[in-house]
Amino acid sequence: MNYVLIVDDHADIRRLLSVTLGRKFDIIEAETGEAALFAVRKYRPSVVLLDVMLPGEVDGLAVLDAIKGDADTKAIKVAMVSARGQDADVQQAKGRGADAYFVKPFSPLQVVEWIQQQMK
Repeated sequence: MNYVLIVDDHADIRRLLSVTLGRKFDIIEAETGEAALFAVRKYRPSVVLLDVMLPGEVDGLAVLDAIKGDADTKAIKVAMVSARGQDADVQQAKGRGADAYFVKPFSPLQVVEWIQQQMK
């Protein structure tokens, strides 16, 4: 299965992405970093769409570090989806292994196109 994990604490963002992607991919959702790490281990998604700012102890950058720092999961493609759009934010995420960075508000169609490229 080609799972896409959507990690965002805002239900409306998860819903927007789920509706946009749901016809083409199998969707998993998480609203915290802890839930995201559990889902990564359980489902081994092909792609993770990951918000930087998440509630709780584990933020999006920590999730990114965990995914890219583990030999079993480092091949998973991770796109950050965040309201933090400064160049320094983008460079920090890419320096930590993010494969793409989408700034909110973003085009869901651009996200779909990027995912389709990753699934080839």
